[in-house]
Amino acid sequence: DATNLFNSLTGYSHFSDYDCLLVAPVNLRKRILKLIRRETAHAKAGRNGRIIVKVNSLTDVAVIRALCAASQAGVSIDLIVRGACILRPGVPQVSENIRVRSIVGRFLEHSRIFYFGNNGKEEVFIGSADFMYRNLSRRVELLAPIKDAQIRTVLKDTVLAAYLRDNVNARDLQADGTYVRVKAQDGAKRFDSQMDFETVEFNIPKRAEGKVPAGAKVRPKNS
Repeated sequence: DATNLFNSLTGYSHFSDYDCLLVAPVNLRKRILKLIRRETAHAKAGRNGRIIVKVNSLTDVAVIRALCAASQAGVSIDLIVRGACILRPGVPQVSENIRVRSIVGRFLEHSRIFYFGNNGKEEVFIGSADFMYRNLSRRVELLAPIKDAQIRTVLKDTVLAAYLRDNVNARDLQADGTYVRVKAQDGAKRFDSQMDFETVEFNIPKRAEGKVPAGAKVRPKNS
């Protein structure tokens, strides 16, 4: 997939299908909408529907409509949107199962993470795209699936969970379009997600230096 993408970018070839990668403007929009609608179908069937997304901006109308439809079906949705967001959460019978928060702290939040519960068969993606028309339809953007189960768990239970727990840098978007700064409840400890990331140990085993994964093809040094 990566080779085909770079061949397309350089003009060496034109490729319009990818097995794993979500690439705009080729298949990214279609795949994102399909993932959201799958969570909607799970919820309608009485199964667990869960979406957590971290992006810089959320302004794409088609994505917003799909998220609202998922909310109306009962999907629990948390959106961590640092900047522009035209979706209003918590509107009865429209977006009542959607929560939106912005994290603005010492460091500029720029990562994009996409989590879909898939009724226990979790899928996680990371990449460059925001939920904006220009990102999904006009620019070359990329999302890559996280295949390693341990890394998926870290992204969900450590990284995304920290943003949702933050009571120092977080501001929650209200149904009327205003933001309310999140404060630690009486007796609760202040939790700064950005500072936590400086000290947390992610416990992801590192690949031994020089070790080649099984099945990998290595070009001889003299070639």
